[in-house]
Amino acid sequence: MGGAAARPHPALRNGFTAKFGVEYPIVQTGMGYVSYPSLVAATAEAGGLGILASATMTYEELVAAIAAVKKRTAKPFAVNLRADAPDAAERIDLMGREGIRVASFAQAPKKDLIARAHDLGMLVVPSIGAKRHAQKVAEWGVDGVIVQGGEGGGHTGSIPTTLLLPQVTDVLRGSDVTVIAAGGFFDGRGLVAALAYGADAIAMGTRFLLTSDSPVGNAVKDVYLATDVNGTVVSKEVDGVPHRVLATDFVKRLEQRSVLARYPRSIANALRFRKLSGAKLTDMAREGLAMKKSQGLSWPQVLMAANTPMLLKAAMVDGRPDLGVMASGQVVGVIEDLPSCAELIDRITAQASGILYELEAARV
Repeated sequence: MGGAAARPHPALRNGFTAKFGVEYPIVQTGMGYVSYPSLVAATAEAGGLGILASATMTYEELVAAIAAVKKRTAKPFAVNLRADAPDAAERIDLMGREGIRVASFAQAPKKDLIARAHDLGMLVVPSIGAKRHAQKVAEWGVDGVIVQGGEGGGHTGSIPTTLLLPQVTDVLRGSDVTVIAAGGFFDGRGLVAALAYGADAIAMGTRFLLTSDSPVGNAVKDVYLATDVNGTVVSKEVDGVPHRVLATDFVKRLEQRSVLARYPRSIANALRFRKLSGAKLTDMAREGLAMKKSQGLSWPQVLMAANTPMLLKAAMVDGRPDLGVMASGQVVGVIEDLPSCAELIDRITAQASGILYELEAARV
């Protein structure tokens, strides 16, 4: 079941595509140092919703990145930012001026930030990992949620997508909140399954990272392609909270470090990131305090979180997987090629349409 269809199935033109102004119910997630203009624009041109990752960008870099995407495509795209960033309001204002359609958040933004984005004509879509989070943000008036199960890469929870997704679709049934499923998706079969669970679209990170349009170097992509389904680990040693990454030798050494050895390196990397980004120490301290409050982190965890950008940059930008970390979903173990975004989205929609048409035929 699932051969290519001559035309997209009508189910692929749904509330998500109408609301977000895209052709297909497929989202490319915001990944630090990965979801840059080339990948975002290629996704948009192929009919999906690309999300530009700004958490690892300065304000000035975000200005340039938005311009770079708009130079490549006139289609809608989203920008992901941290709700607890000191300049979150200024970034929202910039996005409003630039006509950005969607504001995506890694954590739930407060009511005032949601209202600010709405006033500027944007849809607000936070990522969530629990049913109670879906209930809370729905009450706050968000327009959609990215529901990430435990299989997903980066910061993740412990509940698998197959259990989390139906919980969320049940609790949001009858609301205007669009549900986007994430964690373990890579093909048309997954898209059909997500729709059957009641979701409106799927979001993929690792699958889009492993495309020819991704800015990640081939040496790093080769590490991903060589990894099997058992090749990831959820570690708290990267930034103090559960983080799914490739289980490299470097990560194994992080896991084995003593507490005394852990924090000096974190401080050094945080200071390196400050120098690289031009951030002021006062802003970093204020951001750390906001993280501590909003995420319930201890000060040691805040210190480790400040370490993360440099560890990601070492692998994703500098091409040194031996010196950095590589966020990844478990789906990495079933990915074997590097298609373009257009080829990937065409493949997924054709397979999903074929399955849906065959299911309809089987009921006759």
